[in-house]
Amino acid sequence: MRHRRASLALLIRDGDGMSTGHVDFRQRSFLMNEVKVAKDGPHVDRESEVYYKLRELIVWGRLAPGARVIALEIAERLGVSRTPVRAALLRLLQEGFVAESRGGRRSRLIVAPLTKDDSSELFHIIGVLEGQAGWYAAQLDSPSRKALVGRLKELNDVLSKIAGERFPDGKAFYDGDDRFHRQYVDAAARPRLRALHAAIRPQAERYIRVYVSVLQQQYATSVDEHVAIIGALEAGEPEVAQVAIQTNWRNAARRLNPVIDSVGERGTW
Repeated sequence: MRHRRASLALLIRDGDGMSTGHVDFRQRSFLMNEVKVAKDGPHVDRESEVYYKLRELIVWGRLAPGARVIALEIAERLGVSRTPVRAALLRLLQEGFVAESRGGRRSRLIVAPLTKDDSSELFHIIGVLEGQAGWYAAQLDSPSRKALVGRLKELNDVLSKIAGERFPDGKAFYDGDDRFHRQYVDAAARPRLRALHAAIRPQAERYIRVYVSVLQQQYATSVDEHVAIIGALEAGEPEVAQVAIQTNWRNAARRLNPVIDSVGERGTW
């Protein structure tokens, strides 16, 4: 059995000899109780609503890695037609949230597994994207850059306190780390870069949410790497800021790999 992202021609067909599986029964309550798609209003973008609802469930782990999905069942539980569901799943497939699992003559759509290779690729890509944002941020005018650096220092001080606690709060650290990185992206990234970042960042978020509590001993190291980012931005050094941000994400991938080896990959068959 092997996983790969499906070609567009193989995507999401029901009742034509291709088996696309099902959402795990234990997860159906989340679809029933937490995902509600608006059914009225002429300006409702049904496809986008379905996409964001499904992506949220995947990112938060409520649709587990490896869970089989089928357009018809999702459509029934969201109370929409299969057309927006198919379009949403196509988008999720293109972005890597959904994958194809092939075995023999059958092809099934599943929630993309969490694997060491995938996490390493994602973290390196984000490092490149955010590194470019840092390159722009280091060239902001002095008042804007000073304000940005002030916010980053405040956020990193909070992260430092969390890291120093006897029992660090993993969720609090993740939330603070997420806010830290978004500061310079929001402050300086151009529209195309923001769009690319918005598409990739949630995929990495899946890994961080699952494994963050196991990385507690590494929190202080991440805080120190943030100090290097702040210093480069404060000094107005674009290349140094870019490298510091890329280094932070590459090191995060290295820190995560042994954890995945120890705890195990999620959703692989």
